[in-house]
Amino acid sequence: MPEPTHHGEPLLEVKNLVKHFPIRRGFLRRVVGYVRAVDGVSFHVMEGETLGLVGESGCGKTTAGRSILRAIQPTSGEVWFRDPVLGRVDVTKLGRDQLRQVWRNMRVIFQDPYASLSPRMTLLDIVGAPLRAMGLAKGKELEDRVAEMLELVGLRPEYMRRYPHAFSGGQRQRIGLARALAPNPKFVICDEPVSALDVSVQAQILNLLEDLQEKMGLTYLFVAHDLSVVAHISDRVAVMYVGKIVEMAPTAELFLSPRHPYTEALMSAIPRPDPRPREKRILLTGEVANPANPPSGCYFHPRCAYVQDVCAKEEPPLEEISPGHWVKCHLARELQLTGAVQV
Repeated sequence: MPEPTHHGEPLLEVKNLVKHFPIRRGFLRRVVGYVRAVDGVSFHVMEGETLGLVGESGCGKTTAGRSILRAIQPTSGEVWFRDPVLGRVDVTKLGRDQLRQVWRNMRVIFQDPYASLSPRMTLLDIVGAPLRAMGLAKGKELEDRVAEMLELVGLRPEYMRRYPHAFSGGQRQRIGLARALAPNPKFVICDEPVSALDVSVQAQILNLLEDLQEKMGLTYLFVAHDLSVVAHISDRVAVMYVGKIVEMAPTAELFLSPRHPYTEALMSAIPRPDPRPREKRILLTGEVANPANPPSGCYFHPRCAYVQDVCAKEEPPLEEISPGHWVKCHLARELQLTGAVQV
């Protein structure tokens, strides 16, 4: 379990989080196996920090985020959160009333700005929904809070009587952000909040997230697959592969000096606005490991260019090879890998 590298207690601490989905077959729908979507993930997030969680599609990033929120029930593990009212609590063990209190301080921004907003609700209904559900405001007080939140995210308060179809994708994501922040939370899971947007709009939303973090003292878990976006906003980065964290380090250190072959391959795929010759992109062979039937040893070894016999036989531990830099690789101390230069 990676220990906090900052002074003080983490706002969020995830310990050995597991989420397995059963595979059912036959007339009686018997369980014949499990999809290991999240397979023993551990990390922490300090107050005011942004932790980037990256990896290929299907690696378990979004499932990990939803398990932390208890939007889906994790199979096992612990999620410790420092709530202002309840104190330090394990979210996985809370009853309904306590969970409602925690959800006031743990919010989520969804990936799709179209599917996440009901077309039949006005902005007043959408942004005010968590305030009504939690009993935080009603009537004129609720309208004032919605107007305040719309203004905070760069929208005009008079828009609150309109419906989502009247807005662009970037504006819709601002509405989703206003909804998430309406209860004044401490921790926000950003589930690929800019991946569905144009590049120019992505920059606007990222800058807005950073401004709001400073104004409201927010802490982010930023889930993404675009490393250039993660480099811009994150203080630390955790890299996931087939349900496991394979590397975690401060952003600058990870990008300049990756120590896991999978991280190196991801770095080589980052587009660079430089016409001069660059290092050859690393093209991984084979397919991503099947989470329902993962390979023995290190899950990445069938695709790794540096594979040794031990990699197929023994699963490497997640160990700290330098202060705050954790790697899950047998060869982490020996390999000299190429990073990215844009951080």
